[in-house]
Amino acid sequence: MTISYYDQEVIEGEKSIFLAGPTPRTPGIISWRKEACEILEELGFNGIVYVPEYSDGETRNNYNYEAMWERKALTLSTVIIFWIPRSLPYMAGFSTNVEFGYWLHTKKVIYGRPDNAVKIRYLDWLYKTDYGLNPINNLNELLQKATEMVNDIKVCRE
Repeated sequence: MTISYYDQEVIEGEKSIFLAGPTPRTPGIISWRKEACEILEELGFNGIVYVPEYSDGETRNNYNYEAMWERKALTLSTVIIFWIPRSLPYMAGFSTNVEFGYWLHTKKVIYGRPDNAVKIRYLDWLYKTDYGLNPINNLNELLQKATEMVNDIKVCRE
């Protein structure tokens, strides 16, 4: 598994998962993406994982660069998982709402959130309406489905 972070050029490859969702902006809040990468490693995922964060975990004031990096990685990704553990005020994820709506039409989105996430009713409704699926409430299960989806898409392309 190869992880592609903000502080690297976007890596291109045949199999990839983009980890979309809120990023902690408060010191001391650990990103959910660390656990997601550990789970993907345990699942034996052997593609690229796009992590829209810096490898050192620090934040920077580099908005245009980060937005363009994300756009390229989202476009290249095989599957986009949206994990939205929204809690206010520490994990608001307001940009995530826009990204979710923007990328939903690609049919490469898989969506989940914990049961205690707040302000997600509209996202749940959109996902159910557009995909006919309920959100997944377990990060492990979400990532398992994502790896299956990546492998299914790769088989279809061959």
